[in-house]
Amino acid sequence: MIRQVLDGYEWEEGEVTMRTRFGSDLELESIDLVTLAGLLEERYGRSVNFAEFVAGMDLEEIIELDVGRLVEHICLCLKAADGAHPR
Repeated sequence: MIRQVLDGYEWEEGEVTMRTRFGSDLELESIDLVTLAGLLEERYGRSVNFAEFVAGMDLEEIIELDVGRLVEHICLCLKAADGAHPR
């Protein structure tokens, strides 16, 4: 999904790791994060709410947000959603 957001940019394709920061490493802007939020919702439904996730952060945390922290959030959301819907 990150590569999909980066598709319109002149970005030297490299490895995106858990430590890759959205701001300083990928140079994503707020509109790009909105696009990523839409892709996350499209893939995972409302169980992964990116807007709610960043709403609890201060500006510095958002600027320093890395892929790993988002992945942790997604995993927690999916685990919580799975627990809410036992099989």
